[in-house]
Amino acid sequence: MKLLTDLTFDNRFARLGDSFSTEVNPEPISDPKLVVASLGAATLLDLDPKELDNPLFTEIFAGHKLWSEAEPRAMVYSGHQFGGYTPRLGDGRGLLLGEVLNDSGEHWDLHLKGAGPTPYSRMADGRAVLRSSIREFLASEHLHALGIATSRALCVTSSSTPVWREKRENAAMLLRLARSHVRFGSFEYFYYTKQHELLKQLVDHVLDAHYSECRSEPEPYLAMFKTIIERNAEMIAHWQAYGFCHGVMNTDNMSILGITFDYGPYAFLDDFDARHICNHSDDTGRYSFSNQVPIAQWNLAALGQALTPLVSVDQLRESLELFLPLYEAHYLDLMRKRLGLLTADENDGDRIRTLLQLMQSSAIDYTRFFRELGDSTAEAACARLREDFTDLAGFDAWSADYIARSQLEGDSQEQRRTRMHAANPKYILRNYLAQEAIEAAEAGDYAPVRELHEVLSKPFDEQPDKERYAQRPPDWGKHLEISCSS
Repeated sequence: MKLLTDLTFDNRFARLGDSFSTEVNPEPISDPKLVVASLGAATLLDLDPKELDNPLFTEIFAGHKLWSEAEPRAMVYSGHQFGGYTPRLGDGRGLLLGEVLNDSGEHWDLHLKGAGPTPYSRMADGRAVLRSSIREFLASEHLHALGIATSRALCVTSSSTPVWREKRENAAMLLRLARSHVRFGSFEYFYYTKQHELLKQLVDHVLDAHYSECRSEPEPYLAMFKTIIERNAEMIAHWQAYGFCHGVMNTDNMSILGITFDYGPYAFLDDFDARHICNHSDDTGRYSFSNQVPIAQWNLAALGQALTPLVSVDQLRESLELFLPLYEAHYLDLMRKRLGLLTADENDGDRIRTLLQLMQSSAIDYTRFFRELGDSTAEAACARLREDFTDLAGFDAWSADYIARSQLEGDSQEQRRTRMHAANPKYILRNYLAQEAIEAAEAGDYAPVRELHEVLSKPFDEQPDKERYAQRPPDWGKHLEISCSS
């Protein structure tokens, strides 16, 4: 295990030059305090766990100190935001401090959010606030624990530095980890500015750094695009299976690695509602829960458009047709696991759709339903869960079919319970839980956010002393409005 001073840097993106990013140093925040840190994320850097308690840890990730080997850069990109193209965005409040090379040969970007103004801040202060930093930290680490591809979060630091949003708040910083911070919008920027040589340079960088296996294919660029499609299909399938709403699926918020990225007004479903909109700025519902699948395909088409100088249009279009079948296969596989089904049946898709329609009409808690479905035999679980449904005839018909389908698996109830509990979390990051932890942290009490992080790091485990985190949300907790403001 390493000390903070022993990390090895290999800043590959910085070496691409000034066309791709701008050198900027972070501006420190005043009176920094460590709010919460992730031991799991620290291990990605081979950091000794004791280093999280080192005062230097807080100083570095509050912008007060920096490794001599780090090369802080603000990355340039553009993107489609709510369907409209914005020609120049970039890191307006974040900096890529550098790339750490760990002992396993993995490169990890250290990206500091809330680091102050950059050339891409568009007259803003370049700061993040405590609430948004805590929300991203919790979501990043929780999605990882759920098995959903995501960026990671190392820590959050608070400060006494004032910032103004809807009201006066305190600035904070979050250290994000990812294998890359290149986005769909990074390619769009060079495509729409007609800098096609630089576009090719960026594609080659991503190909060599993250998709090297595609170099052996007859057409490496096309092979990379197909792999990106597959990764996104799998990621979106996980979002839909576990009820995660991203909220702002702009192309500048889509990672080239197919990981969940740039957390804003996200939410996990409480009561199942396919029409749920978690971003109160999304007046048209473009990024509603049910729209996440077509929007992902739309974003991939936007990426494909940016690649047309390098790959033929016909090949790109043909590749895009892979998305829906890949998504549906991943989604069905995940939902079968959630239902405790080991084998595939051609009618499983209809079973799942019927169940979700019944859950929608009866406002059934999405997470608790699947967890409780595995607590006992299929017959006993359905008899208990029946009490929550309003369409009793519809649920009776579904449950009779489900019970018969489950009996075909032929395993014991103990095996079924173990398998289903490994696929169905007991604990989920509900908005009201995050809000309670945020309000405590804003008052200077960091214990609740640390405890919530600990609980959510083991979402599938029984944690008898943490039962309150698994309860249905109060009515006020189901209707929280989250904005893009950070």
